[in-house]
Amino acid sequence: MPRLALYALVVCVLSVAAAVVSFVQGSWLGIVWVLMAGLSSNMTWYYARRGRGGRGSVTG
Repeated sequence: MPRLALYALVVCVLSVAAAVVSFVQGSWLGIVWVLMAGLSSNMTWYYARRGRGGRGSVTG
């Protein structure tokens, strides 16, 4: 797995943890963390697929 994919995966895991903590504390700021988890998850898939030389073009 490429290094950028690993970094994005770490960000995804940490943002999910931050979202859980925010919601447990009753803060609606957790919504921002959920959005960041989604973004970093997509980045993880993109960089992992790009690093493996995935089939076809990623953009279309």
